[in-house]
Amino acid sequence: MAIEIERKFLVTGDGWRAEVTGSAALRQGYLSTSAKATVRIRIFDDERAVLTLKGPTSGISRAEFEYDVPMADGLAMLDMARPNVVEKRRHMVPHAGLTWEVDVFEGAHAGLVMAEVELDRADQRIDLPEWVGREVSHDDRYANASLSRTPGVPPVDPDAA
Repeated sequence: MAIEIERKFLVTGDGWRAEVTGSAALRQGYLSTSAKATVRIRIFDDERAVLTLKGPTSGISRAEFEYDVPMADGLAMLDMARPNVVEKRRHMVPHAGLTWEVDVFEGAHAGLVMAEVELDRADQRIDLPEWVGREVSHDDRYANASLSRTPGVPPVDPDAA
């Protein structure tokens, strides 16, 4: 079984931009979300479609299965997911031996910038880049599935660490 172990942070500066090694335009639609599983279709640069099934989160880990699907099928599934679609540009940024994914949201979530990093172990230590701010790994408002159901940028709680 494939396991995703991921931490997610709000981005507080532009220092990451000079380190970008690649980027892609993403459109992702949520076909189903429940306590048991999330089913997502993601289109990369209008060239590749990937169907993803994610299990429930336990800490920062969860089961994840991904499958390439024909582009025409992916676009049809994306239409089925509407209005639960998120649009963003994902930038790949290496830092301290890990690759960070910095997502600059567009459309209904313009103004939101988040960074996530996938880990080998839940207890893995990471060197945080200067441009990351508050961790939102456990804040469901920042989950892409939640964003797909709620237009706008989630409010930032100034009292949160």
